[in-house]
Amino acid sequence: MAGVPEDVPPPIAALIEAADHGDDRAAELLFATLYADLHRLSRKEEISMARGRFIQLGVCSLAVLAALVSVAAGGNEPNMFGFVNPTGIHRTFNPRGAIDLNSPFFQSLGTNGRSCGSCHDPADGWTVVPSHIQARFENTDGQDPIFRTNDGSNSPTADVSTTDARRSAYSMLLSKGLIRVGIGVPPNAEFDLIDVDDPYGYASAAELSLFRRPLPSTNLNFLSAVMWDGRETFAGQSVHFDLSDQANAATLGHAAATNQLTNSQRAAIVDFETMLYTAQAVDNSGGLLNGQRGNGGPVALARQPFHIGINDALSPGFDSRAFTLFDAWRDASSADRDPYTAARAAVYRGQEIFNTRQFTVRNVRGVNDALGVPELPATCTTCHDAPNIGDHSVPLPLDLGLTDEVNRTPDMPLYTFENKTTRQIVKTTDPGRALITGKWKDMSTFKGPILRGLAARAPYFHNGLAATLADAVEFYNNRFNIGLSAQDKSDLVAFLRSL
Repeated sequence: MAGVPEDVPPPIAALIEAADHGDDRAAELLFATLYADLHRLSRKEEISMARGRFIQLGVCSLAVLAALVSVAAGGNEPNMFGFVNPTGIHRTFNPRGAIDLNSPFFQSLGTNGRSCGSCHDPADGWTVVPSHIQARFENTDGQDPIFRTNDGSNSPTADVSTTDARRSAYSMLLSKGLIRVGIGVPPNAEFDLIDVDDPYGYASAAELSLFRRPLPSTNLNFLSAVMWDGRETFAGQSVHFDLSDQANAATLGHAAATNQLTNSQRAAIVDFETMLYTAQAVDNSGGLLNGQRGNGGPVALARQPFHIGINDALSPGFDSRAFTLFDAWRDASSADRDPYTAARAAVYRGQEIFNTRQFTVRNVRGVNDALGVPELPATCTTCHDAPNIGDHSVPLPLDLGLTDEVNRTPDMPLYTFENKTTRQIVKTTDPGRALITGKWKDMSTFKGPILRGLAARAPYFHNGLAATLADAVEFYNNRFNIGLSAQDKSDLVAFLRSL
């Protein structure tokens, strides 16, 4: 087989040849094989981070092997390299060219072996997903740098002395990709913590255990708030300032560094992050998402205008048609040679539902109370208003009921708070922004994330409550009594997974 190194085992060589001739199944098997072998070869962070980089459907597998050699040697990841996810391929675009794997972003700058890349993997849409975390566990006996007790385990005092003990200690990380964030009740709080039900026996008013998904470290130029609870958003400062502080805090906390980052390290990390644009590029059903004049994929995303307050739903001039990516697919014509027409029509219908289907918002802390209105007519884009991006263009932390006792799963702590003035009681799995501001009005409120690249990063919501996009759609349908039909739900999922 021309071009295949002689020392490649015959079964792998056969897969390479088949993949080179367009056999998608062979490409998938080659990906799985390389993925597993990388973990057996080495436990080094650069090899752990390299998993999933070495095969993409529709790309010559010999080029993939070249990329494998390059990454293992500390080289760069090719720009627009694709990563297979459950419903297609997502890509990251850097306007400057190749993605520098020698950036401080991928360097261990603390004391526990972690880098930013430990929890922000390009193969996972620049976060982490449970299936890949589980593979890292199995191939390192739970010793990969992501498995550290300061925030990876269910409790910092958990037993991690054996493989079985570690599997139990890191169960929230393994099952839902949740990191434990420890924050105490601030001294100026308008509330008291009066009861704690922590299945792991650790949380208290001094340090609550809050289980949250790592947010993607890509598309950051579109942020209006940094972190789920906005704790890294500073009044009067730019997002670059916020991200610089966040990088330092993460290195001191997650990586257990003994020294703060230098100014040059901070600048290098922020410069790296803010040059990343990630989006779904290929859908298994809809094909190329920039085909037939569609505007999907990361290159178009990098050109998307944005500024704080653009198309703010709570300000004059709001246009509910915040998403226009797939307008051209409205009249996609059917042809025998185009197997994607029906799927693209579904994506367009889902976009229209997202933009225009009206429902009534009630009992949402951060909206109804802030505006003084018991009911607010809305569409999905009322909260996801940033055009073709999907977060809110100004900070808008909301309580959608995700942390209510009724939605609690047995693996989550439950906290009972009492308002010091009104004596009102709230039971929640996570008080959210209230632990940052101390304000009762902020109880259980969280920002909405950027929606691009969703297909790569299940589960969804800050606490992983929705295992799939279908589950997320069902949550909203029930929460707001939208009345979506089975077809509506399917179309919405088709749209969301194409972002």
